[in-house]
Amino acid sequence: MEYISLFFIGAIATTIGTLAGGGGLISLPAMLLLGVPIHSAIGANKVSNTVSSFSSFLVLLKRKQISLRESFWVIPVSLVGGVSGGFIATMLSENNLYILAIILLSFAFITSFIGKGDFDGEEKLKFSKVSVPGLYGIGIYDGLFGPGQGTLMLYLFGHLKVAYIRAVAYVRLATFSSCFGAAITYIAAGKIIWPLTLMLMLGSITGAQMGVRIAEKLKPKFVKPILRVVTVALIVQIIVENIG
Repeated sequence: MEYISLFFIGAIATTIGTLAGGGGLISLPAMLLLGVPIHSAIGANKVSNTVSSFSSFLVLLKRKQISLRESFWVIPVSLVGGVSGGFIATMLSENNLYILAIILLSFAFITSFIGKGDFDGEEKLKFSKVSVPGLYGIGIYDGLFGPGQGTLMLYLFGHLKVAYIRAVAYVRLATFSSCFGAAITYIAAGKIIWPLTLMLMLGSITGAQMGVRIAEKLKPKFVKPILRVVTVALIVQIIVENIG
């Protein structure tokens, strides 16, 4: 029964995560409720996200929604950002990390009402003075804390007038980059409970494929409302966890 639950947890969380980020809102608390140790739960998430995010990116690449030439530079920027964030995290207290996460997500939520980016543009993601610092900064956030990384990236791409389906592909590639290193770390530390992780991974791959197919049909005008709901849910979860 636990294995079946993990499959559906992975499928639902990754479907939502692909569309608007914030899949960790579902998967991590659900795994903890099932009694999975926290380090093993985080490790399982990192491993499954590595595989599922890359699988959804490959689908969009194969369908020529995006090209490797225009997106490959996202990998090193996200990786360096994640490493930088991990280093900074060692110098910050847990309370400061929570406060930083709430500030960033609140800022993204407020600017979503001010900004004009509604994912209805046709721009490609370019190496620029906005995109590189933006991706690097979100990479730092991912290394520091993590939850909401995909959501923040979608806000950034909306601001840059990147078409929604392209934005999804960029986020999945960046997620693969940032999760890959973390997954290796958890595997090396022996924190992975493989039967549970593999079941979560199968569900995540299924969810990633479902998410991509929904994203291809989702009208741009519906993206920001979904992002706002996910953002508020992330902020509430972080506040509740901090109080706890």
